[in-house]
Amino acid sequence: MNSTLRWATLGVVAAVLTGSAAAELIPTPSFSNHAVPTTRVPVADDVIWPLVDVAILALALGLATYLALVKRSRRGLVALAVASVLWFGFWRQGCVCPIGATQNVALAACDSSYVLPVSVLAFFLLPLVVTLFFGRTFCAAVCPLGAVQELAAVRPLQVPRWLDHALGLIPYLYLGVAVMFAATGTGFIVCRYDPFVAFFRLGGNTPMIVFGGCLLLLGIFVGRPYCRYLCPYGAILRVLAKFSKWRVHITPSECINCRLCEHVCPYGAIEPTTVEQPAAERAQGRRRLQVMLALAPVLILTFGGLGTLLATPLSQWHATVRLAEQVRAEELGVNAPPSDAAEAFRTSGQPASELYQSALGLRDRFFWLGGALGAWTGLVVSAKLIHLSVRRRRAGFQADRAGCVSCGRCYWYCPVEQVRLGWIAQPADAVAAQVNAETPKEMSA
Repeated sequence: MNSTLRWATLGVVAAVLTGSAAAELIPTPSFSNHAVPTTRVPVADDVIWPLVDVAILALALGLATYLALVKRSRRGLVALAVASVLWFGFWRQGCVCPIGATQNVALAACDSSYVLPVSVLAFFLLPLVVTLFFGRTFCAAVCPLGAVQELAAVRPLQVPRWLDHALGLIPYLYLGVAVMFAATGTGFIVCRYDPFVAFFRLGGNTPMIVFGGCLLLLGIFVGRPYCRYLCPYGAILRVLAKFSKWRVHITPSECINCRLCEHVCPYGAIEPTTVEQPAAERAQGRRRLQVMLALAPVLILTFGGLGTLLATPLSQWHATVRLAEQVRAEELGVNAPPSDAAEAFRTSGQPASELYQSALGLRDRFFWLGGALGAWTGLVVSAKLIHLSVRRRRAGFQADRAGCVSCGRCYWYCPVEQVRLGWIAQPADAVAAQVNAETPKEMSA
C-alpha cells in the first residue's frame, strides 16, 4: 500500500517537472466572469522609463539654461514649459518629480532599510547642481508645477513687498515638516498634498482638485503662488541660487533705466538702483542689524523649546501612534470609533505591549525632532530679519539671484533686447518711452 502510494506520488511529480502536466492538476472553477490571476513579471519598461525620464530631465535643464542665459528667449522658454507640462505633467503624471524626491532622500538618510532608487536621486540632485551654477533655470520651464503656473499667469500683479517676505517663510517651514515626517516614516505629505497631481492625472481626490484649481485661478493674478509660497524644493533652490555664478543679469552699460523689467516682473525679482543714505540713517541701520544678530539665538532657542511641546500632536500623524491610541482606548473602555487597523492588529496576535513600546519610542523621537523643527523655524525667521536689515549698494538694476525664476519676461519687454533681436528698428529709449506711456497704472505703480 505504502509502495503503491509512493510510486503514484513520484509519477505526479515527474509529470509536473517534465511538462506532461499540461492539463491542470486542479481544474480552474468555471465561475462566470472569473479572471484567473497571473503573476506579474517585471518588464524592461520598468527599468527603461526612469532612465528615459532622467535623460529628458538633463536635456530639458540644458535647454532651459541655454534659452534663459544665452539665447535670452522668452518664446523658447514658453515652448519648453508647454513641453514639460505635457511630458512630466500629463504623460508621466507628475511623478517622479524633484519636489517629492526630497522626501525620498530624507527617508533614505534616516532609514538604512530604505533603498533609494538611482533615478529618484538623480531627479533630486540634477536641478540642484544646475541651480548652483546657472540659477533657477529648472523653475523657468522644466518643473511641470512651475510651468503650468507660468502659463496661467496671464495678468500677474505685483505682491506688496511686506506680504511677499512674510509668505516667503512658509516654504522653509513646509520643508522642515516634510523632512521630519519623511524621516520618521510618517508619510510623504508633499506628494499627498500636491495641488496639481490630480490635475495631471485627470482625476483623484476632490479637495485636492479644488485646491489646485483655486491655485491656478489665483495664479492668473499672482505669479506662481505655489512656487513662491509653498514649494519646499523651491526653498532649497533659493538658497543655492544665491551662489550661482552665471544667471539672468542686466548689463549696466546697456540698461537705459526704463524700469520696464521692474514693472513686468510678477515675482519682485528686479532690484532697483540704490541711493546714498544720510549718515544718521546708516547708523540706525547698523544698530538695527546688531539687534537682529543678538536676537537670532534667542529666537532659535525659544522656537526650539516651543517645538518640543508639539511632540504629541506631531506624533499623532504617525500610523503606529494612532493605532496605539486606538487600542489603548478600547482597552480602557473609552467609546472610540472602530477602525480596520485596530481590528487587523487584534487578529494578528501581536502583544499590545510591543505596540505601546513602539509608540512611546516614536513619541520620544518626535520630541527631539519637534525641537529641531522649532529651532529651524527660529533660524528661518532670524535669517529673514537679518536679511531685511542688511542694505546692499546697487549701481544699477539687478535680478535677485534667489527670487528670479529665469522666466524671461524681462527680456520680452526690454527695449534693448527687442532692438538686439531685430524686432524693432527704433532707438531703445524711444521704444521705452512709448511702452511706458501705454503701461497700465496698476503695473507701473
